[in-house]
Amino acid sequence: MKTLLHLDSSPMGNASVSRSLTAEFVKNWQRQHPDGKVITRDLTATTLPVISAASVGATFTPEDARTPEQQALLTTSDALIAELEQADEYVIGVPMHNFTIASVLRLWIDQVVRAGRTFSYADGTPKGLLENKKAHFMVASGGVYGEGTPMASYNFVEPYLRTIFGFMGVIDTSFLVAGGASALNYGKIDLPTFLDPHLETIRSQFQVAA
Repeated sequence: MKTLLHLDSSPMGNASVSRSLTAEFVKNWQRQHPDGKVITRDLTATTLPVISAASVGATFTPEDARTPEQQALLTTSDALIAELEQADEYVIGVPMHNFTIASVLRLWIDQVVRAGRTFSYADGTPKGLLENKKAHFMVASGGVYGEGTPMASYNFVEPYLRTIFGFMGVIDTSFLVAGGASALNYGKIDLPTFLDPHLETIRSQFQVAA
C-alpha cells in the first residue's frame, strides 16, 4: 500500500495558494492510489519546539542511555520522522516568506534532520537515510523568481529545499511554482482564475503517470 505525507505550512487557510495546490495533488494522488494512505499534517497547527542545547544533547545520547526527560524532548522529532519514514511520497505546501520558507516549515526541518535517523556520518561522510522517496513541493510566491527573471537570485526556496532533502537522501524532487500571487492582493485576478493553470498542471502530471 502506497503512503503519501501531506504537509501544509501556510497560515492563510482557505485563501492559501499553496494549500489549494497540495489539496489538488492529494485528490489526484488518491484517485491514482485508491487503496493508498494519506498522512496529513498542518504545521501551523502543530507545536514545533525550537532546538535547544538539551534537545541536541538528547539527540547525541545513545537511545538506551537517554533519561525520561531526554526521551520527552525528542517526542515530537520521533513522531515527525516516523511520518517521513512511513511515507513513499511527500507533497509539501511552501509559501515563500521573505525569499525563503515559512518559519513553521523551518522548525519542522530542524526536528527531522537528525543524525542517526534521517542522515548519518557512519563512514565519515554524510549519507541520507530516507531512500527511495519522492518529494513534491507546491510553492507560492508573491513575486516571480523563476530562472532568467530579474529577481531570480532572490529565490532561496528551491535550492534550500533541494539541498536539505537531498542531504536526507530524498533526491527525487519536483517543484510546481505559482509565482506572481501578489496580484491577488491588488484585485488584478481572482483566486480560482490564478489557480486554474497550476491545478491543470497537477492534473496533467497524473494523467501522464497513469
